Amino acid sequence: MKKFVSLLLAASLVFAFGTVAFADGITISAKSAILIERSTGRVLFEYEADTTMPPASITKIMTLLLVMEAIESGKLDFDTEVTASEHACSMGGSQIWLEPGEVFTVHELLKAAAIASANDACVALAEAVSGTEEAFVEAMNKRAEELGMTNTVFKNCSGLDAEGHVSTARDIAVMSAKLLSHEKIKEYSTVWMDSLRNGETELTNTNKLVRFYKGCTGLKTGSTDEAGCCLAASAERGGMELISVTLGSPNTDERFAAGRKLLDYGFANFAVAKPIPPAEQLFDIPVNHGTADSIEPVFGKAKVFLLPKGQENSIEQTVILPESIDAPIRKGDVIGKVKVSLNGGEIGEYDILAGETAEKMSFSAALKILFEEALSLG
Repeated sequence: MKKFVSLLLAASLVFAFGTVAFADGITISAKSAILIERSTGRVLFEYEADTTMPPASITKIMTLLLVMEAIESGKLDFDTEVTASEHACSMGGSQIWLEPGEVFTVHELLKAAAIASANDACVALAEAVSGTEEAFVEAMNKRAEELGMTNTVFKNCSGLDAEGHVSTARDIAVMSAKLLSHEKIKEYSTVWMDSLRNGETELTNTNKLVRFYKGCTGLKTGSTDEAGCCLAASAERGGMELISVTLGSPNTDERFAAGRKLLDYGFANFAVAKPIPPAEQLFDIPVNHGTADSIEPVFGKAKVFLLPKGQENSIEQTVILPESIDAPIRKGDVIGKVKVSLNGGEIGEYDILAGETAEKMSFSAALKILFEEALSLG
């Protein structure tokens, strides 16, 4: 009888929440989920990742991204003072109880938004960037389109339930990765507790993983009646940063359990490797009809490769360069490749560049060279 009741309960959860996903031994309670590695964007796990759902306060990831980009562009500064409007102060839900006319710096409002998920602080930041929340939301949707978030529509900057305000686990992973590219945001998203108003207003991070999960770098929780309990969680270990997104968990415990399971799975099974360029395989390349007899090649930026854990030291590299090259050649031109392979199979490549310029030989160039040689002989 107990077994029957347990099975019935499990079935009711699946029916009510669509919550049980199985893959590679992973069982999580969420309607939708995805796990990606940030630097490569590679998907390590997904379940209903393109299903549109209300994102709740995970919306604030886009809000924070636009604020960080406004700071980067010089439009705002961390010390910029922001005066709270009546509209910002009218927000419900999580808040720091802003009063109309109250003045905070962008730094203080970022703390409130990133740590305590304060809706009023988010709207105040949005107005500081764009003048009005409506204009800011337009910018949010434009940025989402630029990032390829094809299944996302924002109606506000805080994540309060609104008709048509939707996103997906995949889209949220994309904007999370973009936000985390701004290292400064981690000075906010990794804080467990802080305060405002000279200690009168306490801030406690809504993301418990910040305190209890090794390497956690953030990022954002969300919870409303329509969205259920949601989490975009990020963590970094061994040079690899993972992002898990789970939407529609039935309660906060299941939300954090789902995020932890996905991150654990990623760290247990994958590792990143950045190849050390094989300098011993490079050689100067003869130049045909050029002002220089040869040019020195240099390595371009090596890519980061995501590999099964334990194989990150097993990659092999092969330099592919021409026997000679025709002028003209400009410094920085791509002149070759480094092929990267694992267990005999190619997994990627990166560029080899011209380390100097070689102009095409002309009559005037030849005269110049002769003249310079004559001068050097005295």
